[in-house]
Amino acid sequence: MKLAAFFSGGKDSTYAIYHACRSGHNVEVLFTVLPKSDESHLLHFPNILHTKIQSQLMNIPQIIQSVESIETDVEELNLENLIKTAKKTFEFEGIIHGGISSMYQKNKFETLCKNNDLQSISPLWQKKDSLYMKELLDNNFEFIISSVSSGGLDQSWLGKEIGYSELDELENLSKKFQFNLNFEGGEAETFVINCPLFKNKIKIINSNKIWDGVRGRFEIVDIKLENNA
Repeated sequence: MKLAAFFSGGKDSTYAIYHACRSGHNVEVLFTVLPKSDESHLLHFPNILHTKIQSQLMNIPQIIQSVESIETDVEELNLENLIKTAKKTFEFEGIIHGGISSMYQKNKFETLCKNNDLQSISPLWQKKDSLYMKELLDNNFEFIISSVSSGGLDQSWLGKEIGYSELDELENLSKKFQFNLNFEGGEAETFVINCPLFKNKIKIINSNKIWDGVRGRFEIVDIKLENNA
């Protein structure tokens, strides 16, 4: 099946694309929406402009659109307009998104697809937190934490790459501080620096950390690409 994909550059949207490709689907285009605020209910924010590089590494065309407002109705209208615009250039029968457990997100994306005669594809839906996070690492996904906004996650996590030992620590923290291990509640955001879909690995060579004492974000300033062979 020919598909489009909502793409934020984080682990979930990237892994959903990987899952679809591994299942034999063709991903024709990526939809990336740039909100003017980090308080979007549907969209991710940190480092989203660097998804251009990720798109190129996957060799999948990308459409980026700015959102003027994060009010729910306006945000959905922007996404609907984005789909209509893309259908003029690309052929696709469904849209992938990386939702795991949020019924709010799932219902919104299903409505968008229904309104545009498209299938909604949710390959990660209802995956168990710890098993899913381990599955990412088992499938050679390399990602960093690009923002934190939960108790138990301090500034030391900003920019940190997650491996098996970090996952063990996160799992303990999630139990102690009662946050979602997969971060779908917005406790943290991620940015994929390498995966089986990328022809090169992203190496971050300059960055900034912003921390207000409660939450923070990791801003990528400059990157270079490393051979993945």
